[in-house]
Amino acid sequence: MTRELYLSKPLISDQISPKQLKVILEQLDHACDVCDGAIVEFGCYIGTTSLFIRRLLDQRGDTREFHVYDSFEGLPVKSDADESRAGEQFKDGELAVTKQQFIREFKKAGLQTPVIHKGWFKDVAGYDVPDAIAFAFLDGDFYESIRDSLRLVLPRMQAGACIVFDDYAREALPGVEKAVRELLPGRSVATEQNLGVIWL
Repeated sequence: MTRELYLSKPLISDQISPKQLKVILEQLDHACDVCDGAIVEFGCYIGTTSLFIRRLLDQRGDTREFHVYDSFEGLPVKSDADESRAGEQFKDGELAVTKQQFIREFKKAGLQTPVIHKGWFKDVAGYDVPDAIAFAFLDGDFYESIRDSLRLVLPRMQAGACIVFDDYAREALPGVEKAVRELLPGRSVATEQNLGVIWL
């Protein structure tokens, strides 16, 4: 199911590769098989991954909640934990899109829009996050964004749930791995296609 899905529709940005999308959808599919709870995505940009998450849920006939979180103002300011010569091209304000652009992509695809939460991750209130989460895709790029989103989802992840981190162990964005190692010390992280995967 996941292979047919990620090969059948075009990617609307270059922020995710087909191979990465395959990993994300396979992990999501398995998480939906083994536990209840909502789906959350922190860092949705224009909706490339979000569209495929919705398509997979629809193919499964799965009506669980799907929430996305984004500032829609582009990347935040880096912290010292993000400094890397390999990542100098990542600057605050880059990759900004509007909430309306995100919604437009769902309308063009004829898909139900997820629940959208606009704001910086550090400002997201606990009551804006579902009480039970089965799958979380965290694409915050920088240390503080991953730290803040991980703090929100960790207490709500169900037994058997999965967290996927974009840009994990990537030289250009070292803050992602630093935040994960800080909040989940000693936890084994599977890595594939610059993604980190943790099962809880």
